[in-house]
Amino acid sequence: MTELLTAAQMRAIEQAAISSGEVTGLELMERAGRGVVEAVFEEWPELAKASHRAVVLCGPGNNGGDGFVVARLLEEWGWEVEVFLYGDPDKLPPDARVNYERWLQFGPFHLLRADDGAGELFAEAASHVRDLQRDPSCISPPPFVLIDALFGIGLSRPLTGLDDLVWHWDYLTNFRDLNDARVVAIDICSGRDADTGDIVYGEGMSGTGVLPADLCVTFHRKKTGHEGGPFSTLCGNVVLKDIGL
Repeated sequence: MTELLTAAQMRAIEQAAISSGEVTGLELMERAGRGVVEAVFEEWPELAKASHRAVVLCGPGNNGGDGFVVARLLEEWGWEVEVFLYGDPDKLPPDARVNYERWLQFGPFHLLRADDGAGELFAEAASHVRDLQRDPSCISPPPFVLIDALFGIGLSRPLTGLDDLVWHWDYLTNFRDLNDARVVAIDICSGRDADTGDIVYGEGMSGTGVLPADLCVTFHRKKTGHEGGPFSTLCGNVVLKDIGL
């Protein structure tokens, strides 16, 4: 049976490798991002044959840093990429901050909020509006990929007060089939506890509280929250990628 790790165990393994000088946090982040892109092309080989669109949702921690790496790599592949950041870029952890700054050399980012127009920007990005604006005669627009790099294994508290974020999840979930969206979660789909697999739902919240994925890319070992439980199908196909630990 494959060994399963808790979030704390995974962080300890990463930190031990970094402390020993075996690898840096930036190198691990780069390997993780490359693993995600590799997994996407393995899951949907047709997406590697032409340029497509991607919407990348980056969170306030190192999972968000992985997302910035994925955004950069897809942009280098020739894709059209839009990045949304939930959180303050000035408060990103050091490695995530480096990859945020690297992304800024390729393109801008939008703050992920339901107010001040960002919600409308997301709604437009997470649909075929952009494709139809470029080619009004396009009867069957190509699929787009949404990368969920919001929380990963770092989510351990209820999402109380984050209704503006969940609003975006619900929008995408409601329209994903219409827009042929492929949702890819880095580590675990946002809204689930990586140790228990439960939905970390806040009291009094509206919406579903979780963003279901078609593909979940995790690293080194699967986490205990990936296996079993009533919400195990929310992560879709769980793929394990080696990052050299």
